[in-house]
Formats: sequence, C-alpha cells, structure tokens
Amino acid sequence: MMTVKEISKITGISIRTLHYYDEIGLLLPTEKNEAGYRFYDNKALEMLQQILFFREFDIPLKEIKTVIKENGLNRNQILEMQKKMLLLKKERIEKLITHIDTILKGEDVMNFEIFTKTEIQEMFKMMFDKMPDKIRQTAIAEFGSVEKWKNHYMEVVSSEDMQKRYAKVVEWYGGKEAFLNIQPLSKEVAESYKKREEMILYKLVKKQGCDVNSFEVKEIVGEYAFVMKQFCQLKQEKGLMMGLAQYYHNQKIIPMIDKKYGIGASEYFAQAIAAFYKKY
Repeated sequence: MMTVKEISKITGISIRTLHYYDEIGLLLPTEKNEAGYRFYDNKALEMLQQILFFREFDIPLKEIKTVIKENGLNRNQILEMQKKMLLLKKERIEKLITHIDTILKGEDVMNFEIFTKTEIQEMFKMMFDKMPDKIRQTAIAEFGSVEKWKNHYMEVVSSEDMQKRYAKVVEWYGGKEAFLNIQPLSKEVAESYKKREEMILYKLVKKQGCDVNSFEVKEIVGEYAFVMKQFCQLKQEKGLMMGLAQYYHNQKIIPMIDKKYGIGASEYFAQAIAAFYKKY
C-alpha cells in the first residue's frame, strides 16, 4: 500500500488533486484508516495512470469518469482507446512540424487538411461496417477487393478538394471531434430514414404547381429538414439543407432526380429548400 504522499511523489500529481479525485469519486483510495489517511494499491495506481492519459487530451474529469467507470470497458479496451488518441495526436503534431518546416524554408503553403490518415481509415471502417451487405458486396466486386476499395477511398478523401468539402461538413457538426464521435446508425435505421426521405420527396413533388413560399410547401420542407437533422445527427441542419439545394440544382444531378420523381422535380426541390431558408 502507498500513501497519498508516496503516490504524489511517484506521479507528480499534487496531494490536493488526489484528494479532489477522491471527493468526486474518480479515484477512490483502496482503503482509509481510522484517522482518515488514504492508502492506494497497484490497481489504484494503474487507474490513476489511465486518468492521466486522458487528461493529456484535456478531457473533462466528468467524461473521464464516464469512460472509466460507467461504460464497462476493461483495461485493454481503455488502453486501445488511449493508444488511438495518442496516434492521432502524434500525427497532428508531425503534420504541424512539417508545415512549420515548410514555412521556415520560405514555402508558406496553405494546408487544407481536415482529417489525418488515421482518421480517414477510421471513417472508412465505420462506413464499411454500417453499409448494407448488398451495397458492400457490389462495391467490393467493382474495386476487386476491400483493400483496393479502401486505398481508393483514402486517396479520394485525402485530396485537397475533398478536404475543403469536409471542412464545411465539420462546420455543420460544430467541430471535427463532434463529427468523428457521432454514433453510426444501424443499417436498418439508415434504410428506414432513406425510405422516409423518399416519401417526403414524393409528397413534395406533388406540390410542384404550388408556390414554394406557401405554407403547405414549407411544411413539407420543414419535415424534410427535421428528418435530415435526425438522420445526420446534426445540431443545425441549415448548412446541410442548403447543400442539398445546390445538389438538386446541379446540372449533372437534375436528369437522375427528374427520372425518379418527374420532370422539373430537381429544380423544384432546390427552390423549395432555398425558399424555406430565405436564400437562393
């Protein structure tokens, strides 16, 4: 058993901080004697090490407590999580150092990178795991293998053009961390949302002769916005919806949308969404 003073000496954490961790239930001493002195065993020291790893990323103590105590994760799962976080931090630091070296050489090149290689790999895995089997198999057949598909995805998402586009998406989510930490929907739920979106668009196209500023049209667009906000797990959906308005107004997209929903549908969708947000 080790005293608070000994733990403080080993870790560099102040005695006052250790007392505070005990008060908030984050790191409880292994035992207390009658005089109120705290004692810690090796397991408690290991727990403190995990807490310090998370504090390295400025994660609030309340969130650390949730991860360690309430999520039911075992030691190895927590270490794997922390390892990924450290790798991401390492990658970001290396990228910053490289960029500073470039500036020192007199080559002040703007860096538009939003996601690191590690983050893009995680994005591919999330997409792959949640994709409907039929679509997944079709994609694998098209690329020849999962690895070739992944390499293509990495190349496309790493491009400067795509990074700029993702910058806007990240803005909709309120930051990169919020975007990367969204909980992926199950295949069944995703398919259900897709069907609901189609039903709304069919309902909207039936109003094609109506003024896009009319209440009945705005009511449908409002429903569309609500569904997309839920589906994409956004805080604010305006950016996404205005992006959809531009998508429906794209000359390459119009033939495809009109074929499914009828002539003029794509342009009407674009106008209706833009009118809802008072911008077109």
